[in-house]
Amino acid sequence: MKINNLIETVKKKICNKIECERIYVEDKTFLHKKHKNFDSKKFHLRVKIKSLELKSKKKIEANRLIFDILKQEMKDYIHSIQLFIN
Repeated sequence: MKINNLIETVKKKICNKIECERIYVEDKTFLHKKHKNFDSKKFHLRVKIKSLELKSKKKIEANRLIFDILKQEMKDYIHSIQLFIN
C-alpha cells in the first residue's frame, strides 16, 4: 500500500468509529530508515486526534480503541504509531 492511501485509510477508519473534531496523520518513516529492523513495506505514523469522545476515556482505553480499529493496518502496513489525543 502506498503511504497516501494508508493515511486516508487510517483517517477514514478512525473517523467512522469515533467522533473526531480533527485528525492529522503524518508519515514519519524517514526517521527510522537506518534502524536494523527497517522494512520498506511498513510505515511509522504520527496520528493526532482531537476528539471529545476519546478525551473522556482513560488514555489506555483510548489507545486500545485506536489499535483495535487499526488492527489489520497494524498487522500489514504499520510498524510503529505515535498517538496524540487531545
